[in-house]
Amino acid sequence: MPKNKEPEAVTIPVKKVTTPESTKKDTKSESDKEKTTPESAKEVTTPEEEHTKVASIRNFNAEQWTPKTSLGKKVRDGKIIEIDSIFDEGKRIMEVEIVDSLFPNLESELLLVGQAKGKFGGGKRRVFRQTQKKTKEGNKPKFSTIIVVGNKNGFVGIGRGKSKETVPAREKSLRNAKLGIFKIKRGCGSWKCGCKQPHSVPFTVTGKCGSVKITIMPAPKGNGLCIENECKKILRLAGINDVWSRTEGHTSTKNNLIYACVDALHQLTKIKTQKAWEETAGVIEGAYKKE
Repeated sequence: MPKNKEPEAVTIPVKKVTTPESTKKDTKSESDKEKTTPESAKEVTTPEEEHTKVASIRNFNAEQWTPKTSLGKKVRDGKIIEIDSIFDEGKRIMEVEIVDSLFPNLESELLLVGQAKGKFGGGKRRVFRQTQKKTKEGNKPKFSTIIVVGNKNGFVGIGRGKSKETVPAREKSLRNAKLGIFKIKRGCGSWKCGCKQPHSVPFTVTGKCGSVKITIMPAPKGNGLCIENECKKILRLAGINDVWSRTEGHTSTKNNLIYACVDALHQLTKIKTQKAWEETAGVIEGAYKKE
């Protein structure tokens, strides 16, 4: 009998599967993606870092402004060009648009007056100081902020705002800071320098608020601002670059420390000086420049 033949092997054709170009792009290595991504996309800023930056000042349009005070009408009509004349006559600024029109490039910065929740008081510093009131309906929180404005040339102002939300509180503080702007005296009162340039304070001044007492002393050129960080922001926007300082009291209360620093700057204009001494110290009071 014939032997059984073994079955022949059957070959099945295999089709080549071509992947589309879209899938090929997805299979790129992560290193290639990092090279193609722009540098701007890599930079990620947290909301807290955005708050600490210079606060944005709204664009001012003089055509849409309808002044309500006689001083505002004079500024709109062009009868008052410099803000020095307003301070010399002792007039009070009641409209924010007056400052916006006379200071087009005014800078502002939020101060770190609050603190986030953390163990053992180790929370991160914040620009919003949160307080709350207990009622039968529940807790009602409120937020307060402090903003300092200045032109870095002898004019500075500080304002505080409080509201149930963060954005209205920031707008209120910016408005109050513009309305409370004032000019200061600058000079070179350090016996180690004598350069006759307005880089420091002309003499030693002391400010007080609550239990906090701060003393600002003139320093030679290149010394820097040897003072607390939040007070540095105030002096920098005022146009002061070199000082020494000494503090007393409960300085951890930031609000009192800030207001004590502002009180010391007010003393620069209240104290009277002789003209002969002002020439030797190079004293300048509120240098105004409108661009």
